[in-house]
Amino acid sequence: MKNTASLLFAFLLASVSFAQTNPAITSWLQNTTTTGSYYMSGNSTAISNGIAVNCQLVQYSPTWSYVTTHGIPSYPTGPFLDGNPSQATDQTAIFKIPLVPTPNTGTVTSTTAGNIGMFINGVALFDYRDGVAWNPTTGALCGGPGNAPCPGGPGTSQAWNRDAVPAEMAGFDCSKGHPAMGKYHHHQNPSAFKLDLQVISTICNLYDADGLYAIDSTQHSPLIGFAYDGYPIYGAYAYANENGTGGIVRMKSGFEVANYTVRTNYPDGTDVADGPAVNSTYFLGYFREDYQWMSHPTEDYLDEHNGRFCVTPEYPNGTYCYFTTVDENWNSAYPYVVGPTFYGNVVASIVSSVSETTTVYDATSALDEASFNTLNVQVFPNPATDLIALQVLDLVKEDLSVELVDLSGKTVNEMTINAGSTIAYFDVKSVYSGVYFIRISNGTFHKMTKIIIE
Repeated sequence: MKNTASLLFAFLLASVSFAQTNPAITSWLQNTTTTGSYYMSGNSTAISNGIAVNCQLVQYSPTWSYVTTHGIPSYPTGPFLDGNPSQATDQTAIFKIPLVPTPNTGTVTSTTAGNIGMFINGVALFDYRDGVAWNPTTGALCGGPGNAPCPGGPGTSQAWNRDAVPAEMAGFDCSKGHPAMGKYHHHQNPSAFKLDLQVISTICNLYDADGLYAIDSTQHSPLIGFAYDGYPIYGAYAYANENGTGGIVRMKSGFEVANYTVRTNYPDGTDVADGPAVNSTYFLGYFREDYQWMSHPTEDYLDEHNGRFCVTPEYPNGTYCYFTTVDENWNSAYPYVVGPTFYGNVVASIVSSVSETTTVYDATSALDEASFNTLNVQVFPNPATDLIALQVLDLVKEDLSVELVDLSGKTVNEMTINAGSTIAYFDVKSVYSGVYFIRISNGTFHKMTKIIIE
């Protein structure tokens, strides 16, 4: 009896410790009160959609993490200026993620259209494709809105499959996402276009430059999601070497675009049905098959799955990781997140219910003082005349109160940066000129930044 009790206590202790340390349990952004919003074209005032943002419940067993989400981010979605009639709608899904992912030692598994992973705010990750391809028989695009069906039916891979990121650029919102019949998702790094070093979309000019996180080249990128094989997904920057040394560098895609003018063969020489000639419409990189993976001698180049083994802040003993690859201008770089094949065994899924005994993970812990003090916050412009923007160059893991305070200590205005978003604005056109402070607080700690209003 004593031995049984001891074993039970040891198991419970191990389970609690496991929950406190396994990122597949602890990393999800949880919320049950804040609701999402969206923009309509031409209107820079976000409209509430009444749907709870981020993840609503995290449960775990000894082998699985179950994450309940409506699939709505805390940053505003839309507008989608390519004629997409959808808005982000309630998905009410339960994602089942393995706690101990395993490498695939057999035939690799290709990514597929639709969900291939999930960001920590409950938003779906899609792979590179958008369901449109080239039909060599008709000499035209097939699949997708306005095109004839592809041979073999919807979702069938063709010789030349369109890359959604360049092809659908006009339809992404400021956060680089869009819906497919209501299912909001990202194919790429979920950081605002306006924050890229070279801005290639003007969609953020009227709408908030917001997203899941903002790229910071000076520190290791945050853990922002998990792929369907259970391995973590990080932003664009990490330690140069796999053992966690070498300083912070940009993780680079190992894929290179072909150098040809006609599409009669793949870059590796494989003879396939002809695609369209390279021109301004069907430019290099328009199709996924325009790329081939090349081996590189340094560890900051990723493998053919767009990942590598790495030591990270969340995995001090190391794990395989995927990265949201960008180029030197921070523009998205193929294959963007995961793919075109998975590194591990694909066992995650969306389930309708949880059929085993689980423990609910209570994510009530706040940032400690050291973590709060290292938040990289930019306030601009300074001096300001009409508008003040405050941008967190990091992943905001809990709601932050942002106050505009005068010299007497009086709060002039107050905003909130919700977990899973990055920006707050103050309209100061009606505020008297003078010296003010921006006070940022998580309810326990705070920091101040001086700003001048003219």
